[in-house]
Amino acid sequence: MDRPLVAAVLAGGVGSRLYPASRSHRPKQFLSFSAPERGSPEHRPATGGDTLLERTVARADFADEVVVSTRPAFADAVREAVPGASVLVEPAGKDTGPALTYATHRIAERFDDPVVLALPSDHHVAGDFETPARRGARVAAATDSLVTFGVDPDRPDTGYGYVEPGRDRGEYAEVAAFHEKPDAETAQRYVERGYYWNAGIFAWTPAAFLSAAGATDSPLSPLVAALDRGDAEAGFEAVDPVSVDHAVFERAENVAVVPLDVEWDDLGSWDALRRVLPADGDGTVVAGEATVRSVDAGNNVVAGDDVHVSLVGVEDLAVVAYDDRVLVVPAEEAQRVRDLVAELESRGEF
Repeated sequence: MDRPLVAAVLAGGVGSRLYPASRSHRPKQFLSFSAPERGSPEHRPATGGDTLLERTVARADFADEVVVSTRPAFADAVREAVPGASVLVEPAGKDTGPALTYATHRIAERFDDPVVLALPSDHHVAGDFETPARRGARVAAATDSLVTFGVDPDRPDTGYGYVEPGRDRGEYAEVAAFHEKPDAETAQRYVERGYYWNAGIFAWTPAAFLSAAGATDSPLSPLVAALDRGDAEAGFEAVDPVSVDHAVFERAENVAVVPLDVEWDDLGSWDALRRVLPADGDGTVVAGEATVRSVDAGNNVVAGDDVHVSLVGVEDLAVVAYDDRVLVVPAEEAQRVRDLVAELESRGEF
């Protein structure tokens, strides 16, 4: 492909389900899940080591340019964390739809006929990411499709959306339909039918994406029109928060799915650590600067910032302690931490 490839890394969210490691002043992309290290108190990695943002930018280093899109409150910390990347500051945080529309419009202004590779900054990826990423970029350039990357499921999972592939075109398949997060029985059926997990990683040309985002029935059309006028602030004021999936991909006609043949996980909640970190002899996963002692306890997730945690007679819990906050939740209920954070936000306590 002889067109410039620009990686747009999304780093404007907070990651509420990883509370209390993730807080309003320390969003998820500044967390890490490797060996501990020290840093500045405000934005230092809550679990040590390379942050999720740093790993994502490094993963995309094959691109001609890496642009990190974030909100104003996080811009300085992003520049400090990944000085080799360009930083694009969104006028406001309004989910992935407005963020990627703004980023794509700005990238199209800066580069000659580019292809955009859109990446969240909070995923676990192991293996050869470059090969499928370049394949998706080629498909986007050659077909003017909006490309989503699909992960072949290794289990039924109710926490992910699914992509139903249609006609096989060799390097990609047409997308027959997108499916929302299912119940357990439906997830099992999706896996049996060969559906992919929707990885939330995308590729497109600016022309194809902005045409779809600016369509009359798109909730992002006022933003596209305002960006064309050079008034980004007014454009963000004119739209509500919306995901790029709902605003663009589920409405578009020319959508393709490219398999993402890597070890992949969305590190969105505490139970996900079980899948990406080694467990001790009791089946318990420990992250961060936590010391764990247990009696007749197993299969737990413990994370903390210089804490000593004792477990007695309990299983399948997530026990998390950062700053002056402690969270205890059944691991299978970890998705519900988002509901707790909504309550904390309403009280000004997040």
